[in-house]
Amino acid sequence: MNSENESKSVTRELFIECRPETLFPFFTNPEKMTQWIGRHVLLEPKIGGAFRIDINDSNIAVGEYVELVPYEKVVLTWGWTHSQLMPPGSSTVEFRLYPEANGTRLVLTHSGLPVAGMPSQLQGWLHYTSRLQAVAQGRDPGPDPYATPSGR
Repeated sequence: MNSENESKSVTRELFIECRPETLFPFFTNPEKMTQWIGRHVLLEPKIGGAFRIDINDSNIAVGEYVELVPYEKVVLTWGWTHSQLMPPGSSTVEFRLYPEANGTRLVLTHSGLPVAGMPSQLQGWLHYTSRLQAVAQGRDPGPDPYATPSGR
């Protein structure tokens, strides 16, 4: 495979002090999702159901739910409207929830990424999973600096 066309993945793993039953709705409930990512979201949490996460009117992630295992896993196709590098549905995001003694280990894997898209996706996931961790643990993550078009 040509390295220019080779797809890669990024992984982010972190511990969140809440049960998987508490964390899971942050991927399926629009009111909970907007607490950590997106100003406006549309979610149809069923296999083949659409999602749309409007970060700031210019960065809008879209795709569909591929797999839903309550309290264990959420898999989505992922891409950005108006992006030739990462068009809608061109990559896959998997959220795995592993129960641990005092909470949940979240493992996010974003696969099928073009090499050129990896740095921005990794930066975005580091930012947003930290916000998710804060919200799920009952803290206010503060305003999202990416929520303005110049923020990203």
